[in-house]
Amino acid sequence: MAFAEKMVLAVFSVLIVLWMTRSITDDIPGWAALFNGRAGDGTVSVMMATFLFIIPNKKQKGEKLMDWNKCKKLPWNIILLLGAGFAIADGVWTSGLTDILSKALDFLEEVPYLAIAPAVCLISGTITGFTSNNATTTLAIPLLVQITHSMHVHTLLLLVPGAIGAQLSYLLPTATPSNVVGFSTGHIEIKDMTKTGIPLKIAGIAALSLSMPTLGN
Repeated sequence: MAFAEKMVLAVFSVLIVLWMTRSITDDIPGWAALFNGRAGDGTVSVMMATFLFIIPNKKQKGEKLMDWNKCKKLPWNIILLLGAGFAIADGVWTSGLTDILSKALDFLEEVPYLAIAPAVCLISGTITGFTSNNATTTLAIPLLVQITHSMHVHTLLLLVPGAIGAQLSYLLPTATPSNVVGFSTGHIEIKDMTKTGIPLKIAGIAALSLSMPTLGN
């Protein structure tokens, strides 16, 4: 490994440690307590990224680990898509849309469990076709937790089909960053993704619908 590679590995390792120790437990607050909750995961990410523009790579004099010409070549469409997924989820929470959706899903409380697993998987699988799987999972999991409490069933019986259903994101580029990677090559069109994705989604929902009431119990 060259010096530059070792330094990138060191910066990334520090980033992971800071992420994991920002907030540890209720008794051990983590280093973020020093900043009164103003420092988050994004703060650490920006700080470590800034170091890449400061630390020299020792290949050429004055050259750093990262410069703007290299930075411009990053897949910003994927990065923005990931960020947009979390932004959508946060917007849904702060706008109060989660409360409306929670009331709209109240009918699940009266549905027998044999029908709930496919219903939950179908709902989350449909939503994830239009928003990223990150946003869908962040949105669906708290709603499903509330429903399981009111139904008095084990939380995982709904969380598993809800979370896995959100990963059945094969139809559109916006569903998950890996779809964007394939779509951005120009060799794959949306109709190709849809043609292949619909059977995969149906098979995934069917597998969850059969396994949750049996193996899930």
